[in-house]
Parts: sequence; C-alpha cells; structure tokens
Amino acid sequence: MPAPDPCGTPPSVAAEPWRYDPWAVVAEPQAAGVSARRRRVVGGAVLVALVAGGVGGGVGAWLQRDGFGRTLNLPQAAAGERPADRVPGSVSWIAARALPGVVTIHVSGSGESGTGTGCVLDKQGHILTNNHVVQPAGQTGSITVTFNGGETARATVVGRDSGYDLAVIKVSGVSGLTPLPLGNSDSVHVGDSVVAIGAPFDLPGTVTTGIISAKERPITAGGKQEGTDISYVDALQTDAAINPGNSGGPLMDSAGRVVGINSAIRSAGGTSGEPGQSGGTQGGSIGLGFAIPVNQARRVAEQLINTGRATHPVIGVTLDMAYTGDGARVNTKGVTPGGPGDKAGLRPGDVIGAVDGVRVHNGQELIVRIRSHRPGDRLRLTIGRDGREQTAALTLGSAGAG
Repeated sequence: MPAPDPCGTPPSVAAEPWRYDPWAVVAEPQAAGVSARRRRVVGGAVLVALVAGGVGGGVGAWLQRDGFGRTLNLPQAAAGERPADRVPGSVSWIAARALPGVVTIHVSGSGESGTGTGCVLDKQGHILTNNHVVQPAGQTGSITVTFNGGETARATVVGRDSGYDLAVIKVSGVSGLTPLPLGNSDSVHVGDSVVAIGAPFDLPGTVTTGIISAKERPITAGGKQEGTDISYVDALQTDAAINPGNSGGPLMDSAGRVVGINSAIRSAGGTSGEPGQSGGTQGGSIGLGFAIPVNQARRVAEQLINTGRATHPVIGVTLDMAYTGDGARVNTKGVTPGGPGDKAGLRPGDVIGAVDGVRVHNGQELIVRIRSHRPGDRLRLTIGRDGREQTAALTLGSAGAG
C-alpha cells in the first residue's frame, strides 16, 4: 500500500499530474456521478451559447443589411431628368447646340504637325479656322478633320490670309453638317458671358466658360516664323480658358452664336502667341485669351470662299516701327503717291495719334485699328505735325493678301 501523501493531493490527481487544475473543485467520491453530469450540462450550455451566439450574429447581420427583410435602395434622379440650370442660355445648352458644328483639325507636313479647331460655316463643307493651324500642311501636307461624333474626313485649303490669321478649308462628301450661327461682335459688351469650345492639348469637345474681359485689344498672332506675315488683330479678350489646340475654335455668346475665333493667349512670360500648334507657344491659360471678332472673320471668310483671297484696308503709308514716341510716325518717303494717305494730305514725319478719336500709341496699334475696318470706310485721323495737332479725313484703300 502506498505511503500517505504528506501534501494531501487526491490519489486521482496524483496519478495524472499533467491534468492538474489549480482552480478545479475536488469532488467527493460519493459525488463523482453528479460531477460528471454537471460537466456534461456545462458542456451542453457552452454549445448552446455558441450556437445561439452564431445565430444571433447572423440574424443581426441580416437585419443590419436588409432591414427586417426589406432590400435597401438608394435614391437617385430619374434617367433624363434635366437639372434646373440646363435652360436656354446656360453653358450646357450652348454646348449641346454648338458641339456638332465644332471640329478638330490635325495637320502634318514639311516635318511639322499641329492640332487646332474649326467652325463649320455651311452644309457645303466650308470650315473656318486660323491660318497658323493649317500652315504646317504647306503645299503637300495633309489636313484631317474629326467631327464631334468621331467621323473623320480629309480637307483641302480653300484660301488663307496670314495678315488676319484666318483660313477656310473644305471637306467633301460629308452630309449632315451643322453650321454654327454667327453673331455680331459689334454688339458684344465687356462682362458678357461667353463659352469657348475646342481641342486643347488634343482633347476634342472641351468646353470652358468666362466673360468678355476687354474689347479692341491690339495684339499680334501667327507670323512668328521668319518669312511669314504678322497678323494684327483688334481682339476680344476673354478669361475663358484657351490652351494649345483651341486655335480656330468658336467663342460663343449666351445665345449660342459665334462672336469670335479663338486665336492667341498671353503667356505667363509676358508674350502673346498662338495656342494652336504643337510646335508653337505651349504655355497654358492664365486667363488672358484673345479672339478675332466674328465680323472681321466673316468678311475674310466670305472673300476666301468666293475668290480664294482676302483684301486688307490700307492708308497708303509706311510706318517707322522703331519710333519710340507716343503715336505712329510716318517714315521718311513713306507716303505712297496717289494713295489714300497722299490724298488725305499726310506727309513723311507726321505722327498719327488717334483714329476716330481713339488713341493709338505705336505703329502696331495703328495697323490693328486700320485692319478692324473695311476698304472704303472713311476715318478721321488726328495728326501731330511741327508741334501742332490737326485732323485729316481719309478713305481706306484696298490691298490683296495672300
């Protein structure tokens, strides 16, 4: 018989020390059966708790997800429901009307390529754009037009005018064209809302909005390459975003009519340049964009379509572009005999300071003011001569442009 355990450890526990539980209740021999039943009851209770917990968690998740059997549906506007601001005169309304009449132009040739925009003028396929957009094509390059719906067509040059930085191209065999309605740039006021449409950075159908921030801004556009004419533009200024690729695209008024042809931007470096060519000025918009007034563009487009050439108004004098004083000075020997200036009494050395009462501060501004008129228009010039100011009436002449 084994010796008594001085620690009083129960024999069953001493025989199996690896089952030792310091928190276990030692069962009396006579209660062994009850203890076993208790363990079974406790085990059953744990199982029931686990099952109940699982069921409860599942029911809770189901209730949280489906709301007592109801499917969750988030509210949404009905398809085709029009926002309150999509009314005539809104940007979205203008865009919907204008986009079918705006095209993207891709030009390549002579080692150059470029992207610009154009305005559909009629159902015969005439499209108005900037001269500097199509210039890279030269005589042997290609011009491809992409319409708003994605269709493409080859185009040919009808005529171009570097002096006004305008050109007309034409597509053939294309039906269903949507001409853009032309407005009247003389009716435009500073502060009017406008929308510019084009393909900035070759992203067609891009719509931006702003206002007319100024009128009659004398700028130069195109003609940045040696041997080409500089374009003098009496421009509409806008803060609508215009970027490379927008050139030739429409500037629309709130009635959905074209009031200008987007042609140039002012860069952060302080220079003006065309935003349309991949090899040209690539500065982004800083809120100073310029558009050729549509009245001027319409006249040039009609001439290019009808005759292939445009005419420029001239005063028959040569200017001293190096003159640093205020006004535009006539060069020595700068008056064309028998020309409009000669007939009006202009002399070499005269300084022209105003046109119809509007001041001009240099030769560039004078050319811009003259080119905003038509041949045959009558102007009143303010002239400085021998320290005195006088006026002269002048009828504008005409000169052909290439």
